Amino acid sequence: MNLLAADIVERFYTFLWPMLRISALLMSAPIFSLRALNVRMRVLLAAALTWMVYPLYTWPALDPVSGAGMVEVFNQISIGLIMGLSLQVITAAIVLAGQSVSTAMGLSMASLMDPNLGNVPVISQFMLIFSTLIFVGLGGHAMLLGLVIDSFASMPIGKGLLTAGAWAQFVKWSSMIFLGAVLLALPVMVTMLFINIGIGVVTRAAPSLNIFSLGLPVMIVAGFFILVVALPSMGARIEWLWLQGFVQVRGQLGQI
Repeated sequence: MNLLAADIVERFYTFLWPMLRISALLMSAPIFSLRALNVRMRVLLAAALTWMVYPLYTWPALDPVSGAGMVEVFNQISIGLIMGLSLQVITAAIVLAGQSVSTAMGLSMASLMDPNLGNVPVISQFMLIFSTLIFVGLGGHAMLLGLVIDSFASMPIGKGLLTAGAWAQFVKWSSMIFLGAVLLALPVMVTMLFINIGIGVVTRAAPSLNIFSLGLPVMIVAGFFILVVALPSMGARIEWLWLQGFVQVRGQLGQI
């Protein structure tokens, strides 16, 4: 009976390490971190993925309450979080682009309460749904799970910690929030700028026209038309951003 108990404890110690990394990834990655995927479903999904990964590698039996074990717990959670947050940068860029487009169109006051991101403009919500469909269409969920499974080969348990270079690379990558937002919102914002200039010229030429009663409907109608026209190019840019996110995650796995 003592041998059986010791064997169960040892198996638990070896099963714990891959599950920590996978659970941290599911808590922070796009789609998997949505409120619609509740805690029970995440735990079951993490346990199922760990059960599939477990026979593929050899796992060390580290005591999680020891000093080395606590360091390794922090390391595995950090690896999973940095993988998920690297992709959440793309989500933040899409939200920022939607906010910029909404402001340019005069729809910044029209907002929705998102359970994951809080109060966001309707254009941001639309772009988030659009980007999620592109993510699923690319097979991003399968690619992400494949990356975390391969990470146990490039970063075995107990073989190293997150380096300062990995964190610096992640901070550098976070600048994609602003670059990606500019790439997505620039066509609409530039066009709306020229429309604003045209409305200003018309108002200057005919001061009797009310710029508020004339300009706001024109901006909203023109903004929706430009947004529809720009959707194919915006979809291509969102796809490129997701692919860059996966390249970044793969690079992080190679640098750690």
